[in-house]
Amino acid sequence: MTDVTTTLRLRLADLAPSALEIHDDSGEHAGHAGAAGGGGHFSLLIVSKAFSGVSRLERHQQVLNRVNDLLPHPIHALSIRALAPEEFS
Repeated sequence: MTDVTTTLRLRLADLAPSALEIHDDSGEHAGHAGAAGGGGHFSLLIVSKAFSGVSRLERHQQVLNRVNDLLPHPIHALSIRALAPEEFS
């Protein structure tokens, strides 16, 4: 499998994000039980027209539906910030 960041970009591409930032936060969780098992901690910011008029819960579900097979390995934890373009500055 390609690296996790590349995989996330590919999986989220169909949302046509105008902005997509993915950060590997694993280093900040050294010693955490999930990190010890090899699962990484990631945070992402995704901005997409697909999120306009959609609740926060539905936005997260849209993201998780595309990446759920990556949890809990290789991703142990995923922080999601999903915004519509009008919410992004």
